[in-house]
Amino acid sequence: MTGTLRAAVDLPPVARSAAAARHLVEQVLAAWAAEAFTADAALLVSELVTNVVRHVTGPLAMRVEVALSDGGSAAPGLRVAVVDSSAAPPVVDPRGPEGGHGLGLVLALADRWGSEELGSGKRVWFELGRRAR
Repeated sequence: MTGTLRAAVDLPPVARSAAAARHLVEQVLAAWAAEAFTADAALLVSELVTNVVRHVTGPLAMRVEVALSDGGSAAPGLRVAVVDSSAAPPVVDPRGPEGGHGLGLVLALADRWGSEELGSGKRVWFELGRRAR
């Protein structure tokens, strides 16, 4: 592989979209022969999608983006992002939302994570790379 492989899907802001996002990540990483990232990436994308479902109102779709870079001379790197229509920044709650662990898992497992404002919302992303299991 050389360069970056990309995949994206638009999903409705409903509970079953977390499972759809996990499935997308699992299938894409299998197709790209990047299974070392699968467990952490599937868990973390589920958390990001669940946050959108719980905290963003309105019928607009969210977008899940997956990109795998060959890393040049370094180890490959994975970046997964969820784009939504809310400009509110993500908040790490050490107690976690009821029934889940929220961004605390992202903080614990991702090599890097963050968010960026977009004209009509935000993109929350995480990266996995050197520590891929």
